[in-house]
Amino acid sequence: MGLLNKVFFASHWLMVHKTYLRMRYWVLLGFAGCLGACAVGPDFKQPDPPKVASFTEIPIAAKLTTVPDVTGGTEQTFIFDANIPAQWWELYKSPELDVLIKKALAQNPSLGAADAALRAAQENVNAQIGGQYFPSIGLGANATRQEMPSAAFGLPGGSDNTYNLYNASISVNYRVDVFGGARRAVESARAQAEYQQFQLESAYLSLTANIVTSAIREAALRAQLNATKEILKAQQNLADVTEKQLQIGTVSKVDVTSQKTLVANSQVDLIGYEKNLTFTRNQLAIYTGDFPSSAEITKFDLNNLHLPEKLPLSLPSILVRQRPDIRAAEAIIKSTNALVGVATSNLLPQINISAATGSEALTTAALFGPGAALWSVGGGLFQPLFQGGQLLAQRRGAIANYEQAAYQYQAVVLAAFKEVADALRALETGAQALKSASDAERYAYETLDLVQHQYKLGTNSYLAVLYYQNLYQQAKIKSVQLQANRFADTAALFAALGGGWWNRSGPAFQPNSIVSKDKDEISRDN
Repeated sequence: MGLLNKVFFASHWLMVHKTYLRMRYWVLLGFAGCLGACAVGPDFKQPDPPKVASFTEIPIAAKLTTVPDVTGGTEQTFIFDANIPAQWWELYKSPELDVLIKKALAQNPSLGAADAALRAAQENVNAQIGGQYFPSIGLGANATRQEMPSAAFGLPGGSDNTYNLYNASISVNYRVDVFGGARRAVESARAQAEYQQFQLESAYLSLTANIVTSAIREAALRAQLNATKEILKAQQNLADVTEKQLQIGTVSKVDVTSQKTLVANSQVDLIGYEKNLTFTRNQLAIYTGDFPSSAEITKFDLNNLHLPEKLPLSLPSILVRQRPDIRAAEAIIKSTNALVGVATSNLLPQINISAATGSEALTTAALFGPGAALWSVGGGLFQPLFQGGQLLAQRRGAIANYEQAAYQYQAVVLAAFKEVADALRALETGAQALKSASDAERYAYETLDLVQHQYKLGTNSYLAVLYYQNLYQQAKIKSVQLQANRFADTAALFAALGGGWWNRSGPAFQPNSIVSKDKDEISRDN
């Protein structure tokens, strides 16, 4: 049996060599025809960048309003045509935020799924290249035992016509890509891989931006929660004073119940902030790929976040190369453009070359003998003439898909420019609003303090106290929210400009053990 295997494999390689000698002329001729021929269908042309000079209708000032000695009031300056750092969130100078993002880049399942989708698309490109560009070669072998009637050979009956038949063969098939249909199919697959690449970058950008804004929201809710606690404490103290005054007859029952109503409303606000804070921390846990019960999310504080002073602002013409969603939409145009070529080539003649070599015998010993060899070489040409309009309809559909992709690209570009314009306007008005809100908080506090002293001395009414308590509470909460908005609007600008992914050295999905190490170092520092 071992000798038979050796003979079989030796003969197998001999047949492969014979087939190669017989096929090389035809295959080389096919390759030469493919290289010399033009691929049918339109060649992809990268869309021109929008011809706009600025993102906003009204020019943005180079420097934003400054609010000294207020969290989030740092002066910010736009640096035009500046590059965006890959790790732009590090400008907030928060080690806790850095660790959270690193952990998410290593564990977030949505990011991992996008990475797997990219690898699948890349392997599909390899499969398309292998299936479209190269001949298919197959090895076959079979053995049968059969009986034929004597009459089939013109012999009298009664003869023993049972015999064994052994066959071993190698077949080669190659489709000559004269009109470029195979090349267009590979081009489309490559564009799909590009699409998945930019889908991964979009997931990366969305994840990092969402973590930053969620951390800022967590810090803002915590600040609002603490502010409400302080206000509630002051309101409760005044309620106690009012009850004592009721006992001595200097205030009415209405004054006491009004103050207690204010205390109860503040308690409702406190519960709402606690609920939203929990929801935000749960969302941060999900971003990092952990369960809410075991995520151990760091508590963020607005006072510990640094507002970036330098804000890079790209040129409008460059934005289309920086935004991963725009690049993904462009890749879809490229893919559908190539499929128009595939559909066009299907209307044209299809040329196939095939060859086979092998042997057939009644015994295994004679299978590779000189009289058992068989071979064939052939070529075929097929020109579609009538298929009920199927191929023409497929080509018209491919053209419509291309037009759809082009319109969708335009929509994505317009949305991207709107996001940048909105972020710039939010930064400008947010700085101005914070200054006004800071002034309003300060004046409301001074007024409330004065009115409370007058009320205790009996020179002012309780209604005035109640009014200014409400006024100060609203001003305080609004000031905290506007402080957080400046941090969040800054993150929105970085995300709207593309997030600097093109400057990143490593992959988007980064599963490693660095996260736990960095977390331990921060714990020791704290």
